[in-house]
Amino acid sequence: MKKSARTLLLASALVAVALPAIAQQRLVINSFGGVYEENHRRLVIEPFEQMHNVTIEVVTLYSADTLAQLRAQKDNPQFDVVHFSGGQEVVAAAEGLLVPIQPSELTNYDQLYPIAVEGIEKGHGPVYSISVAGLLYDETRIDPAPTSWNDLFTAEDGDLVTIPDITNTYGLLTLLMLNKIRGGDLDDIQPGLDAVAELLDNGAQIVTSSPELQTAFAQGSTNFAAYAADYAHTLRAAGMPVAFVQPEEGSPAFFITANVVAGRPNTELAKAFVDFSLRAEAQAGWAEAMRYSPSNKEVVLDDDMTAGMVYGQEAIDRVVRFDPEKVNAERAAWTDAWNRTIAR
Repeated sequence: MKKSARTLLLASALVAVALPAIAQQRLVINSFGGVYEENHRRLVIEPFEQMHNVTIEVVTLYSADTLAQLRAQKDNPQFDVVHFSGGQEVVAAAEGLLVPIQPSELTNYDQLYPIAVEGIEKGHGPVYSISVAGLLYDETRIDPAPTSWNDLFTAEDGDLVTIPDITNTYGLLTLLMLNKIRGGDLDDIQPGLDAVAELLDNGAQIVTSSPELQTAFAQGSTNFAAYAADYAHTLRAAGMPVAFVQPEEGSPAFFITANVVAGRPNTELAKAFVDFSLRAEAQAGWAEAMRYSPSNKEVVLDDDMTAGMVYGQEAIDRVVRFDPEKVNAERAAWTDAWNRTIAR
């Protein structure tokens, strides 16, 4: 019988990372606020505090603002561990703001899918959660279920198709995935922009935020959207018959990373906190609470939970990670091109 995520969480009380005596038992970290931060505290922060007699100060700060703070504090950093969800670890590592972590310093390293540690040698922190983009659809109004990104273009009611704006992370991922299936690459996103123009010509609508998408599904003004797998869980919890499918061409994703800040006196403790974040028990809790896909291949979840997730080796192999260095370098130019496309 499979262990449930709840059972794994309870088991986490038995797991400890051995630490030598450390004079300063205090860490300063960022988290993302709201329900995310509530779960972060429950799954990682509070158990680590109790296990190691550590006080953790949590600053609610999103990824872009956290990077700005690191830059401003470069000569006197105030954070010990920072979490990013938009690839900012690539920039921070290149600027010397992060401490590289060696595989040997992570007791959970061998449990991780390769995609979770592919940038670790460059100083990028390991991935502890994955939020994938794919297709959300109303099960009562779309039958059979979609299987491909191309289904967005052949929907019978084009005006009921929704895509997110590029200012939303999932909008950027959707653009890049459409670009990929139309033959483009990161040096040429025109095929993706042409695909967006085609969707708009077919009557598709654009939303800028998750609440807007929820309203569209609730009011029946959309029944088919490109968006996040975990948001399908939010919509179902709100009583909407919305399901998620990972398209056959794959799912782009953003990766939530834990990173150790350079120039702090308690680097060893900070690395232990990062390692603690990678445990199967914690990732099972994220999956249960928010339907984030685990980066730890030893996470075991109930079948009824995984139906709407990207879970397991085969599904993870179809996760697409666009080069974060290139994405960060080109994002402003792509945003201008997007705005010209949708304004025509």
